[in-house]
Amino acid sequence: MAPSAKSGKAGQRAARKARLAAALRENLKRRKQQARQRATEETRPAGASSQDAGQDSEAGIGTTGAAPDFRRNRNEE
Repeated sequence: MAPSAKSGKAGQRAARKARLAAALRENLKRRKQQARQRATEETRPAGASSQDAGQDSEAGIGTTGAAPDFRRNRNEE
């Protein structure tokens, strides 16, 4: 077997690993953004509309400044 065959498979594995890592990063960013939106919706007054929520989240207005809690067992401290 030629050495180039190994490098081809190694290159494919490296490319797949890089794609998976990028997909995981994007998924984490999306989940964090969703958690931030849920946190701001919980703190928003009852009279505020969902349309107002979209405008505030884009401008960074109306956030509490507290980071969402991603721990598995929040109640068991």
